[in-house]
Amino acid sequence: MPTAPATGQPQHTPVPFDPQVAAVLDALPAQPPLTRETLRSGPAMAFPDNDAVIGERAIDWEDRVIPGPAGAPDLEVTIYRPRGREGETLPAVYNIHGGGMIVGHRSWEAARVVDIVDELGVVGVNVEYRLAPEHPYPAGVEDCYAGFLWLAENARSLGVDPDRIVVMGGSAGGGFSAAVALLARDRKGPRMAGQLLLCPMLDNTNSTISSLQYDGIGTWQRELNLLAWSCVLGEELAYSADAPAYAAPTRAADLSGLPPAFIEVGAAEMFRDEDVEYASRIWATGGQAELHVWAGGAHGFDMYMPGSEIARAALAARSSWLRRVLSVG
Repeated sequence: MPTAPATGQPQHTPVPFDPQVAAVLDALPAQPPLTRETLRSGPAMAFPDNDAVIGERAIDWEDRVIPGPAGAPDLEVTIYRPRGREGETLPAVYNIHGGGMIVGHRSWEAARVVDIVDELGVVGVNVEYRLAPEHPYPAGVEDCYAGFLWLAENARSLGVDPDRIVVMGGSAGGGFSAAVALLARDRKGPRMAGQLLLCPMLDNTNSTISSLQYDGIGTWQRELNLLAWSCVLGEELAYSADAPAYAAPTRAADLSGLPPAFIEVGAAEMFRDEDVEYASRIWATGGQAELHVWAGGAHGFDMYMPGSEIARAALAARSSWLRRVLSVG
């Protein structure tokens, strides 16, 4: 196993959780430790049913199989469309699910995508990608990029405006979204309208103050993050500053020429400092980034604590940004 960075010291006192967040955290059932051996052997997670998630809302959905990266398996995507908008060319959001790049399924975030489709009248595309450690870097990010290419290249036939596509994701999905933006820039691929990065997983070194503060507390904890990067990058590069930028976007030497970014993170989570630094580095190049650091927010607070006041405020801020970059009323 790679040598993990040092764990938290007494001086790394965590920022307190918001009271509404803390109440939910206290009520969460204890979970057995996640290891390489238990990644695929734990209890099966239920896949949310799209019809149940959509309910009475006027949204149609379909699953499709699309080409994967060259020489790799095909990909599965789920497409959500507002009903009654046939014949119109609509903006799109392309969502990449979280799970540390080691667990998860696109259906887990169906509700997040459906809510945006319903509120803004856009097309939503939810992509599936290969997970580590069975499929280490670059499998996952190449899958995500291939799905974005497919959406951009087939936009017209899908009723999508190719100039109004936002790539989005939370946690690992946020890291993948940032990496897809870097790949699109460097490969001279389609230019996205924006990148919506929700508590993105960007830094493999696990060396920031916030990464040390949330060692054993919160939702996504330091031990899980160390495991995830070990699975994705292997022994030699797991926590190394020499890791490739398309795996860990903070490793990118140049953040210029990127699409506008929306970066959201909780003040009480381990990704706080790497996300703030990423926004600062984009600004340093003259790029556009909108940064929201929510006081007392745990990792993924909008999903774990959807009824909290900070979750409601965060959702309103995201919606405002999406309306602006996608030019929707």
